[in-house]
Amino acid sequence: MALSPAEIQKWSKKRWIILIASCLINLCIGCMYAWSSLSAPMAAELKADLSSVFSIANGISFITMIIGGIWNDKKGPRYVMLTGSVMFACGMFFSGFAQSVTHLILSFGLLVGLGNSFIYGCTISNTIKFFPDKRGMVGGLTTASYGISSVIIAPLADWICGLVGARATFMILGVVFGAIVLAGSFVMQKCPAGYLPEGFVPPVPVNAKKVEDKTPLQMLKMPVFYVMLIMLTCGGTFGLMIISNAKGLALNMAGVSMSTATLFVSVLCLFNTAGRLVAGTLSDKLGRINTLTAAMAMALVGLGVLYICGMTGSVVLLAIGLMVIGVCFGTFMGVFPGFCTDQFGTKYNTVNYGIMWIGFSLAGIVGPMVLSTIYANAGSYQGAFLIAIGIAVVGLICSFIYRKLVKQ
Repeated sequence: MALSPAEIQKWSKKRWIILIASCLINLCIGCMYAWSSLSAPMAAELKADLSSVFSIANGISFITMIIGGIWNDKKGPRYVMLTGSVMFACGMFFSGFAQSVTHLILSFGLLVGLGNSFIYGCTISNTIKFFPDKRGMVGGLTTASYGISSVIIAPLADWICGLVGARATFMILGVVFGAIVLAGSFVMQKCPAGYLPEGFVPPVPVNAKKVEDKTPLQMLKMPVFYVMLIMLTCGGTFGLMIISNAKGLALNMAGVSMSTATLFVSVLCLFNTAGRLVAGTLSDKLGRINTLTAAMAMALVGLGVLYICGMTGSVVLLAIGLMVIGVCFGTFMGVFPGFCTDQFGTKYNTVNYGIMWIGFSLAGIVGPMVLSTIYANAGSYQGAFLIAIGIAVVGLICSFIYRKLVKQ
């Protein structure tokens, strides 16, 4: 049933409140990035390697993105996010009591990881439905607010940890940010069917075919889905390969001090966030696939620069390489939510994007593992950079295959 002019006007105002709430919520759940600050003291205390904990948290994220998407389509985002906020807060809080790696896997790896993706999936996919006129911008804003947490929350966690220790920091972050997300979830609402903002007329596609809402099963039967999935996996793999160990790259390749290496991590995170914001907005004008193709081409340059840096130890080349990869990875994160909606419609987007997120979950496991394994065996990162270049080439090829499939 069509919405009345009064209802359209109401939702056209309310959607901005939902967008602001989504960005604030994503900023809070980004405290998951505090793991980089808290894992070292916890590992020293438990006398154990905790690298598997964060990998599990990332690797299982697609599960609740899919479940949450189904739940959101039936009941709306509020209950999904309420559940996610409780899981997230409890996981962070109980991590402060962990006495073993197993305990941390259960609290942080499972509770925080699953709760986080319950929330993240809703804030992005649900909010995009309110902005058919600005999908790229909204995808960029909501993902950037999550990405900027690594710049804001990690130093905050460092500071709190210095005052009260890692265990208490887990508890404080869980309680404070969990409460904010819980409150924010009451602002979230389901986008009414058929909603279009005031004054917005959907553009007629070049091929004159209207985008139809595809169910998850219909999407899975389409070859273009698998091309897009490979593209996301490629972009996530080379991006997370570098981002997961940026500090190690700075220390081992350029021989910088620990403080300088930390600065490089912050710079990388800032360019990652900038990529999400700028590319998301640009993709509304240039087209999603054009923006993603440009990001893949830029990534080849950035990875090539890092490869040369591995041979020369140049601090300048390291900085350039990290900034380029940060922008490219941010581009994928900012553009893909709108890209998925453009291709498969808005009605089932929350579930469809959750299924697409399998590619990112896979990248979160493969990327860091390839880098650490090659460095452990060879004592250098050169082989990993070559593999990353190959992965970026595959992604670039897929962007042209996509064009053939949709005749763009």
